[in-house]
Amino acid sequence: MRVLQDGEIRPVGGRQTRNVNVRVIAATNRDIEAEVEAGRFREDLYYRLTTVSIHVPPLRQRRMDIPVIALALLDKAQKQFGKTVKGLSSEAIECLKTHHWPGNVRELQNEIQQILIMGPSDGMIGAEHLSRRVLHSSPRPQPASDKELALASLEGTLRERIECLEATILRESLIRNRWNKSRAAKELGLSRVGLRAKLERYGLEKIEALPVEPAKKKKRAS
Repeated sequence: MRVLQDGEIRPVGGRQTRNVNVRVIAATNRDIEAEVEAGRFREDLYYRLTTVSIHVPPLRQRRMDIPVIALALLDKAQKQFGKTVKGLSSEAIECLKTHHWPGNVRELQNEIQQILIMGPSDGMIGAEHLSRRVLHSSPRPQPASDKELALASLEGTLRERIECLEATILRESLIRNRWNKSRAAKELGLSRVGLRAKLERYGLEKIEALPVEPAKKKKRAS
């Protein structure tokens, strides 16, 4: 308290105080004002710490920041694990942006490390390399139709809720199999005709992986 209020410290066993010039940054993932009211955090300490207060919303409330944070975490993970990749595909970025991220940045960091370790060496990390948890919770990257929005809310009749889950599973399988309908049909135990009918029903037949910018061709020496 003396350090925060007067900028003074007294070493253990000492008799004289010393002036210090420091900047204190404190952070918490809890509602600190509620903790103060409940008596679990000292009120006088709280008011000494809150000279300047900055509220940082969770990832799910600032999805536009996810690509920047994901790429920074990927760069850090490459240095940590000694493995190099070309980056994240556009579709992988879209899937990361639409996940709810209940574990916030720590969960995103774990996801990035996992796909780096399990993904291709010196290649582009695509949506098919993401964990099932992220793929299953992610809607398709294209704008959703009114019917899809209604189904995604998981409200309505039992049939509507089942259709919502079925559409999500179909999309997940397509991404994991890189949009190869034959392999997706085999994985789901469907015929190719049956899979095509379901894709048409849910408006998924036109979905394709978002394009990745091609590598620049090297100029030949004359």
